[in-house]
Amino acid sequence: MEGLTGVFFSICILCIFLLAGKILRVKVRLFQVIFLPASIIGGFLALACGPYAANILPPFILDTWREIPGILINFVFATLFLGLAVPGLKVLWSQGGSQLCFGMIAGTGQYFFALLVTVLVLMPFFDVSPVFATILEIGFAGGHGTAAGMRGVFEQMGFPEGADLAQMSATVGIITAVVGGIFFINIAIRKGYCVNLDESKGIPEFKKRGLIPEKERFSISKATVASESIEPLAFHFAITGLAILIGWLMLAGVRQIHPVVSGFPLFPLAMMGGMIVQVVSIRLGVAGYYDRRSFERILGFSLDILVVAAIASIRLDLFVANLWPFLILMAVGIAWLFFCLVFLAPRMFPYNWLERGVTEYGMQSGVTAMGLLLLRLVDPNYKTDTAQAFGFKQMLYEPFLGGGLITATAPFIVINLGVWWSIGTAAVIMVVFMLISWLNGWSTMNPVKKQR
Repeated sequence: MEGLTGVFFSICILCIFLLAGKILRVKVRLFQVIFLPASIIGGFLALACGPYAANILPPFILDTWREIPGILINFVFATLFLGLAVPGLKVLWSQGGSQLCFGMIAGTGQYFFALLVTVLVLMPFFDVSPVFATILEIGFAGGHGTAAGMRGVFEQMGFPEGADLAQMSATVGIITAVVGGIFFINIAIRKGYCVNLDESKGIPEFKKRGLIPEKERFSISKATVASESIEPLAFHFAITGLAILIGWLMLAGVRQIHPVVSGFPLFPLAMMGGMIVQVVSIRLGVAGYYDRRSFERILGFSLDILVVAAIASIRLDLFVANLWPFLILMAVGIAWLFFCLVFLAPRMFPYNWLERGVTEYGMQSGVTAMGLLLLRLVDPNYKTDTAQAFGFKQMLYEPFLGGGLITATAPFIVINLGVWWSIGTAAVIMVVFMLISWLNGWSTMNPVKKQR
């Protein structure tokens, strides 16, 4: 089956696996306890039906699935800032500065420790490429879509297996986010670190099953244009498409700068396209017709389909061939993020450290969606200022890390700057943001144990 018919059929099959993942989340207690997303469950089901296990899926379906993440990641990044008010830098810094400092240290630390273990252990003992180190942050904070979007970069750097390993890294990252996050939240509840939850309340049962009871249901979007003229969701898709096209035009210019960036991906520029559309729309007075929740639905839909397709099309043969260096790198990344959550968060946030820390932990290990998932568990009604602080931090953070320009250029930097210079640069960035946090009075040597 070829052409658009084959693509259409492949996406329908993908939706069946996503639905099967949701059914298993509702029925299997283990998946509820560890809060495993339906997209992850569905992805592994599809992987089990692929060529490395049951081998019952036609090749054209897998070929289509391999292309989906690299396309949908552009929708995810293009919608990040659409429909959001753009506050002044003073407001961004005063309310999101401490979160930004913590996020920059956690994100840059992924490169620092990954590069360190790569040059000291993985390169001499397993003969891996120095670019191998970048799959940690690309997979963890960047996610499956970022990994797919980086395929051309990895191929240009002479490390074609990098995209598939980064996909597996993203899978490990999401599992780390949900399993590790839930584990720590339960401990925090018992110790009284949580503002809104205690042992008597705990995590609501309906959140574990993922089926919202009628009294807890809420609207997921708002109509801002009349459907007689254009369907509201179609209107928001059109705005998203405009942002991606602006990014595509920018990409054409970037690739003319130098041959070394000829493989630069589209997704970070699609994000910049979204920022441009939002700023121009505010100036033209039409941004009021943008519904942020509609853009979030586009983002969420794209992310769910993306994750299922990414996991289903993982090259397990490449994973097995790089098993030990991969496991070592993942262990280093997980250890670093737990250190950030347990040791740095109480010392870098003057209050609400559990809510702020666990949100950042979820984002750094399993993309923004996982961070917000953990935040909704510990602060379901947003009674703390964590959601606002995290949102403001993302406005300053996402253009660079977690799928931004630094993430997209990291392999180029490592190859052209050298491993040790890259390690030194990462160390300097971490120290600078530690000093900024200290000088602003956000950090303390005496960790905050209780919330205020």
